[in-house]
Amino acid sequence: MSHTILGVDIGSSKICSIIAEVRDGVPQIIGTGTQKSQGIKKGVIVNIELASRAIKNSIADAKRMAGLDNVNKAIVSISGAYTKSINSSGVVNIPSSEIGIKEISRVLETALYNASIPSEYEVIHVLPYKFKLDDQDFIEDPMGMNGARLEVFVHIVTAQRTSLENLKKSVRLAGVEIENVVLSAYAASIAVLSDDEKELGVACIDIGGSTCELMIYEGNSMKYNDFLGVGSHHITSDLAMVLNTHIAAAEAVKIQYGNLSPTEETPQRIEVPSIGTDDTKHFILLETAQNVIHSRVVETLSILAKSVIRSGLKDQLGAGVVLTGGMINMTGIRDIAGAIFQRMPIRIAKPIETMGFFEELKDPSSSVAIGLIWYGAGKYTNYEKDSEKNIRYKKDKVNSEPSPSYSQQRSFIGADLTNLKEEIIKNDHKVQKKDIIADINDTKSNKVTNFFTRLASKLF
Repeated sequence: MSHTILGVDIGSSKICSIIAEVRDGVPQIIGTGTQKSQGIKKGVIVNIELASRAIKNSIADAKRMAGLDNVNKAIVSISGAYTKSINSSGVVNIPSSEIGIKEISRVLETALYNASIPSEYEVIHVLPYKFKLDDQDFIEDPMGMNGARLEVFVHIVTAQRTSLENLKKSVRLAGVEIENVVLSAYAASIAVLSDDEKELGVACIDIGGSTCELMIYEGNSMKYNDFLGVGSHHITSDLAMVLNTHIAAAEAVKIQYGNLSPTEETPQRIEVPSIGTDDTKHFILLETAQNVIHSRVVETLSILAKSVIRSGLKDQLGAGVVLTGGMINMTGIRDIAGAIFQRMPIRIAKPIETMGFFEELKDPSSSVAIGLIWYGAGKYTNYEKDSEKNIRYKKDKVNSEPSPSYSQQRSFIGADLTNLKEEIIKNDHKVQKKDIIADINDTKSNKVTNFFTRLASKLF
């Protein structure tokens, strides 16, 4: 049997829609459409009309490519900006002694009831990360087992009811109904994490244009998630301010010179257009631009590292940290992350290899969209309750599905980067001086540097 699914990633920088045909639990992509995000700031919809228009155009492009018009339901991502999470537990007695789906459903409902969710929030995920049967701990799958007392520990993700309604309205105005709502961090983790990483414990971080989504797996399921309203667009804004140039020019500088591990071969000054004038241009020191980029990346990753510590799960991260999202394309970010996360193993992740893969979807910025498709195909946490209050579970544990392929590029930070942490603490202000720019006035250079120093001290 086969069916068609539509996944819509409503991101902070782009709207990505994917149509896939699923056969025997394996998706094949047949259409995709991407539009620049409009009416969305830091993951939150601020203009329903603009947002719905961008969503509609993205879906229309995907339908046109797939040659389908009858796709009218979508699995949609939701930003962590909307959400609030809590861990809970529940226990039930088993009169019949044998555990079935009804008993598992009942114990999940008990855990949800014990969480006392506020009325202004709506549940979108109930994810069990551990079962306990009588005195047996760490039960992987209680289905079909005998026992008198079943206990479950769950991670519950809720969303503000009003914000969720705005999201649903934007999608409905785009001409489709919502089949399911999936947390962006959860979808990204589906696309980039292997089963071994989930079992060992891993932090998955998706860094996008204006947001960072963090989630931690333990016990093959999400146990913690967090959100940070900062992304690669903030680097662009910082550059525009410090370099006194346009946003478009700052973006070009970031993309072309955004190297966190600069080498001697890089040019020492670059020309950018001056803001507020027609054709005037000026030269700026390359080290000034790279210091801005370096400071923002360090600041962002440092806040995420503190969130990992705050979760209380840092010591359980046997598989380390997996980074995905558009910002991780920046050269040298793995080394910076390795130092900030105290020399934990770091992996830069691209999405799962998927049949019908279009070239643009192989980029880490497409992880959430690919994750939505795999979620619809059945790659989710066993026995979870979704946003429609249905239980999703894997009826057949032994299947013939091909194992998804993940990039296994992992870096273990060695002794040669030990001093990087000290440089970060000192804001990395020690830069070699070059005498190759004789035509740049020293006073102007000092002015730029002083301005950058004041700005970096006020980041966040």
